[in-house]
Amino acid sequence: MFIILVVIFVLGYLAIALEHPIKVEKAASALLIGSILWALYALFSEQILALGFSPSWEELKLMAQNIVQNIKPAMDPDTYATSPFRETVELAGHANAFVKHELGHHLIEIAEILFFLFGAMTIVEVVDQHQGFTVITDKIQTLNKVKLLWIIGFITFFMSAVLDNLTTTIVMIALLRKLISDKPTRWFFASIIVISANAGGAWSPIGDVTTIMLWIGGQITTVNIILKVFLPSLVNMIVPLTIVTFMLKGDVKRPEKPHQTAELTTPFERSFILILGVSMLLFVPVFKTVTHLPPYVGMLFGLGILWLVSEIMHREKEEEIRKKLTIFHIVKKVDTPTIFFFLGILSAVAALQSAGHLSLLSSWLDDKLGNIYLINLAIGTISAVVDNVPLVAGAMGMYDVVTPDMLRIAADPAYAAFYVQDGLFWELLAYCAGTGGSMLIIGSAAGVAAMGLERIDFIWYMKKISLLALSGYLAGAAVYWAQAQLLH
Repeated sequence: MFIILVVIFVLGYLAIALEHPIKVEKAASALLIGSILWALYALFSEQILALGFSPSWEELKLMAQNIVQNIKPAMDPDTYATSPFRETVELAGHANAFVKHELGHHLIEIAEILFFLFGAMTIVEVVDQHQGFTVITDKIQTLNKVKLLWIIGFITFFMSAVLDNLTTTIVMIALLRKLISDKPTRWFFASIIVISANAGGAWSPIGDVTTIMLWIGGQITTVNIILKVFLPSLVNMIVPLTIVTFMLKGDVKRPEKPHQTAELTTPFERSFILILGVSMLLFVPVFKTVTHLPPYVGMLFGLGILWLVSEIMHREKEEEIRKKLTIFHIVKKVDTPTIFFFLGILSAVAALQSAGHLSLLSSWLDDKLGNIYLINLAIGTISAVVDNVPLVAGAMGMYDVVTPDMLRIAADPAYAAFYVQDGLFWELLAYCAGTGGSMLIIGSAAGVAAMGLERIDFIWYMKKISLLALSGYLAGAAVYWAQAQLLH
């Protein structure tokens, strides 16, 4: 059954990767494999845990043994009966109860990520519904392909750090349709947006689902990830842009402007909501630092502020216009299937982590590669085929954050130091997992979004863009390595 769990995960992930050919929404496949894995894990818990591969189960049994041998004899029977020690011992003796406990533990972690994403997506949709992004797009006037490419690239790079790479890609492709009329040119620019969005999301704690996961999980901190990964990410974008600069010639052709439609918001309202929305997103790391609460609380606080302000701003408007600008109406536009996809895939990975599959994989990678740079480069390369979210979730399950106490007693302190908070392994993981997906159009949420919106052909992307993305990926990794040698 232990192997069957892996087989089910692989088959489910193939369904996710082949979403478009088989015409099955990836969220459905993700939810299915997540629920099936936990169901089988619960039904065959004794058989699976008896193999001894689950680190959590083995740790729990050791704790229970220590309690029975050392703590219980020294305690009053009545006190012991009402203490958490008794619950721990009972849990260690019941495999199915342990699985339910693990599910609850993982659900808390997953829920924090999902609430964070839902809040961020809603804030972005509020800004978009108020036409806030037109404040940026209306400033772009150039027709020169090279100039436009660099402008689009840098806007995407920095916007992605604030909004996340998926949302930024959707916004920027909507912009492209206003700037470029012919499809081949738009495909090329859309591909550069994918590379830039993934690069921009890698150096920000809120720029990509993977960095959000690492940030919430305590593997990285805000200031450190910005300082250490910004330059490699910038190089990741600049190298492809530089190469493309020598390939592009001429000007773009603008599409004809549509007939004027009624404006829902005034220029002041657009600018104000844009500034307020971005400010609320940027405030989240500050909120976490000051309160030490999970980031999703700060995100929900920001959403609450934006919600309150928008209600006050539009309360005197006509009912038809006000209705379109209410959060109740806007929240319907949030990409709910993506939320369900993350719920399913993170649940599936959590099941494999709890059962012990990921600990076996980490041991294999350490034995075969034994180098954090090679391990992370391999993860980044795999993310071109397999979505980076489960890969990072898997890596977080495979490797623990090394505490100072763990570092002191480690057999190899120098190697263990790579896995401390803000250690080289976690920094490089954020970079590689975030940018490696650019090498194929299906390798990232940004790429999948661009593929769906512009109907970009998989083979065309592989022929025209994959080598460009690979050059940036390797160049950025080289910069990180050189940077690490100088700073550590």
